[in-house]
Amino acid sequence: MRRPTFAVLAAVAAIATTALPGLGGAAEAPNDPAEQTPWGLYLTAEEAGAMKAAGGNEVLFVDVREPVEIMFTGFTHMVDVNIPFMLVDPARWHPEKPVLLMEENADFPAMIEAALDARGLDKATPIILMCRSGGDRGAPSARSLDGRGFEAVYVVVDGFEGVTSDADPDQPWRNVNGWKNSSWPWSYRLDPEKIFTRD
Repeated sequence: MRRPTFAVLAAVAAIATTALPGLGGAAEAPNDPAEQTPWGLYLTAEEAGAMKAAGGNEVLFVDVREPVEIMFTGFTHMVDVNIPFMLVDPARWHPEKPVLLMEENADFPAMIEAALDARGLDKATPIILMCRSGGDRGAPSARSLDGRGFEAVYVVVDGFEGVTSDADPDQPWRNVNGWKNSSWPWSYRLDPEKIFTRD
């Protein structure tokens, strides 16, 4: 296994703990305990892009959204792999909401390990997890990795789409923050080599 080099770890530490021009320091811990993780490592989308750009192949950047969701909301090719934390069951309705049921991907931790192995990386590798808005799946996906030897798991607190603006209650756009509103690239073109597909 290839451990992250000192240079990569130093770059990651600099991004995570010091101010960057135009970026500020690492994101603060969310106030809601449900959005916190055992590692206490949080990034804005802007900071996540900077960490991935600095760390390159020695940082594992994971989009934890359901692939059908990604198809309609967009994707960044800076992500290394899509490993969904929650999967849609197209045969079942949610018992309390007018949507299809989503269930936790029991293979999520094993799939993270496999993604590291495929790249010759080990559990000391910084891992960045990004969901849609940073709350519902970001921290829970990180907590599912707790106790498995991973040393540095970061959550993108504003996710891919960011939080919903309340400026216009009739048009609740997600235009406050998040990857789509950052300086980093994204598009609706998906990479079949990176997107999760069911057997």
